[in-house]
Amino acid sequence: MAPVADRQPQGVFRALDKWTVGIYVALLVFGWISVCGASYTYGSTDIFSMSSRSGMQIVWIGTSLALGFVIMMTDDRMYSTFAYLIYGALLLLLFVTIFNPHEIKGSRSWLVLGPLRLQPAEFAKFATALAVAKLMSSYGFDIHRWKDFAMAIGVVLLPMLFIVGQKETGSALVYLSFFLMFYREGMQGGILFTGVAMVIYFVVGVKYEHILLLDTPTSVGKFVVLLLVQIFSVGMVHSYCNNRRVACLLGLVSVGLTLLALLFSVFVIPFDIVWVQLVAIVGLALYLVYQGLGTRIRSYFFIALFAIGSVLFFYSADYVLNDVMKPHQRVRINVLLGLDEDLAGAGYNVHQSEIAIGSGGLQGKGFLNGTQTKLKFVPEQDTDFIFCTVGEEEGFVGSAGVLLLFLALILRLIYLAERQPFKFGRIYGYCVLSIFLFHVFINVGMVLGLTPVIGIPLPFFSYGGSSLWGFTILLFIFLRIDASRNQRNIA
Repeated sequence: MAPVADRQPQGVFRALDKWTVGIYVALLVFGWISVCGASYTYGSTDIFSMSSRSGMQIVWIGTSLALGFVIMMTDDRMYSTFAYLIYGALLLLLFVTIFNPHEIKGSRSWLVLGPLRLQPAEFAKFATALAVAKLMSSYGFDIHRWKDFAMAIGVVLLPMLFIVGQKETGSALVYLSFFLMFYREGMQGGILFTGVAMVIYFVVGVKYEHILLLDTPTSVGKFVVLLLVQIFSVGMVHSYCNNRRVACLLGLVSVGLTLLALLFSVFVIPFDIVWVQLVAIVGLALYLVYQGLGTRIRSYFFIALFAIGSVLFFYSADYVLNDVMKPHQRVRINVLLGLDEDLAGAGYNVHQSEIAIGSGGLQGKGFLNGTQTKLKFVPEQDTDFIFCTVGEEEGFVGSAGVLLLFLALILRLIYLAERQPFKFGRIYGYCVLSIFLFHVFINVGMVLGLTPVIGIPLPFFSYGGSSLWGFTILLFIFLRIDASRNQRNIA
């Protein structure tokens, strides 16, 4: 049993991970400097005024530090005991918010309480992390049982659906980061690989759909995607079924047939090779089912499902892009993939942010000296596109420094998660680092024109109280659990 002194507040603060707190404070400081630069206008004399965004950000930072202190003073057992209750309360709040009459910038994700505006979606992240950690650390849970795994997936997808109902697709996509935690906890790598493969299919298929292969009527996009389906399926047979003979046979027949069809189409009679590829994939899937029935190895069935599902997904992607997605979403994807150039419309934000970052050079223009940001060329420059302010004022050196700070935070969170003696702490820790990693990767990527513009904040940098409080709660709950890792069984 741990000494009584360790359970007192002073014991908790003594066990608090100082490195993580130091990185957190450094990010807050650099974030405030960036907000100053992004919100500053020529002629302004007081960046500390409460009427300015830089002044209000000080308030949000101060309240966040106070919130972190309160969390550290709270008994760590509360987060496990009341995990489902907190999750249920946030779900109810998310559901109610769908019918919120206050629509801001086309989104119903805001709750307006007098002068205070909050986004419940920002707080639902830590609630979901607590709930899924509670579920997966419960006695008898086995991620390899489809029933248990489906329950965990349901806990993650439910708030995601409510957030989509608020017209906040970007915030909803953040919940896909939980699959990194699932992978750490034993989820089959094939599931994660399937998700990555779907992204590749979509990008390659859409980008090269209208380009013809050599002198044939075959679409390069369709040919490459279907060839990847064949190669991926053969590779999965080799990896998951451990059957080199079957993998080589399928590779020779399926891929070989495709190559023969290509040669025939180029040198003899031009025709659409895609039809041959579809027949080859169907034949491949049927043979895998036959192997599965003969050997009783379930992996064969899953790979067959992967092959057929990949084809169905690819052909449905075009329908979703052209008939389901809203026009502005479709334009954003086309601009990102280089299919359209809309510098005055959908591509304006990204184009201006790229100019701002490029103009910063190596060392930047200096604090409050950025022209792109001061002249307000970049919309949402103090929220979603705040990283362009870092690039313009601090240059490559400052941008690299910020990214290194986030990298240090992610690596530190991995270290803290791995040293947890109980599943609850480890799972929650991986949820935290997955969310941070997703936010940083997507936010910086969209500012640089590498990822779609989905409107998610940069942790501890973007202006606003909801995101700053949400990230602070998310982080400090984990720090509180870590500080008590040697005191009691949280699970």
